[in-house]
Amino acid sequence: MINFIAGEAGIKTSAFIGILFAFAATCLVMWKGMGMLPRDQGREFAVDGKKSAGKPRGAGFLFVLVFIVAALLFGQVSREMIIYLILTGAAMITGFLDDCAKTPWGEYKKGFLDLLIAVMVAVTFLNFNSNEVTILLTGASFTIPPILFGLLVVVLVWVSINVTNCSDGVDGLSGTLTIITLMIIYLVDLLQSRGDSFSYLILLFCVCILGYLWYNATPSRLMMGDAGSRAMGLFISIAVLKTGSPFLYIPVALVLILDGGLGLVKIFLLRFLKIRILTKVRTPLHDQARKVWEWSNTQTVFRFAIIQIMLGAAVIFIAM
Repeated sequence: MINFIAGEAGIKTSAFIGILFAFAATCLVMWKGMGMLPRDQGREFAVDGKKSAGKPRGAGFLFVLVFIVAALLFGQVSREMIIYLILTGAAMITGFLDDCAKTPWGEYKKGFLDLLIAVMVAVTFLNFNSNEVTILLTGASFTIPPILFGLLVVVLVWVSINVTNCSDGVDGLSGTLTIITLMIIYLVDLLQSRGDSFSYLILLFCVCILGYLWYNATPSRLMMGDAGSRAMGLFISIAVLKTGSPFLYIPVALVLILDGGLGLVKIFLLRFLKIRILTKVRTPLHDQARKVWEWSNTQTVFRFAIIQIMLGAAVIFIAM
């Protein structure tokens, strides 16, 4: 909106101000609003889960709201982007309602809501974008039939929401990994000359997460809850789709996939196929790192982040 008022000459200035606004507003809203958030009850089976008991939970509700406001004020928002903002808000709301519930929502209920959001993302993306896919490593492009493409988008979005949600168990971990993943996507966009209005939204989203991390760094004062992790997972999937190379999700989010995804695979195989795998490995992997490998929270965050940055450097080199 401000870009429209400022005109072409003022776009860069308003974008710069928007980034400062997003960070400052997030920090302020966190400071003033954390007392109104629900309190964590401690997770029985998580490593050190009881230490989180009593902390404000659901901070994702605050930083996602700030992001949406900043995007509407300072972004060059189109109809497609407005839909994505609405869906990001919807993912946040479903997570926040679970954060506030006295009895946590069941896996099937949350999974079904994630599926609905994933379907709406697929429909929106196909309505505004091509179903052509580029393989970044080779530069080859090919077209996937719309129905198959839509199904693959649904899978991508659902997986991204849930692995990001499962990785949220150590102070600062999921937020840090999400920022790294999104900034890799942003750089790939620039190197591939695909930078558009959505690229700026990536910066705003990362800045809002930074404002949250100001309070979530070890030892944390508040937690993002499902409200933040589900919205982050959704936004990552949309960002990678907008690159035109959706398979890029695997390398740019590999640490999130392994950390949060292995547990989902173990549960699925055991529950539906009665197959046991990785019986001596704790999942999410951050629990394995802290309980078995005896890493501190800080070591876990830094080492997981280092691995993802290394993978990102390789991806950026390929994109050049």
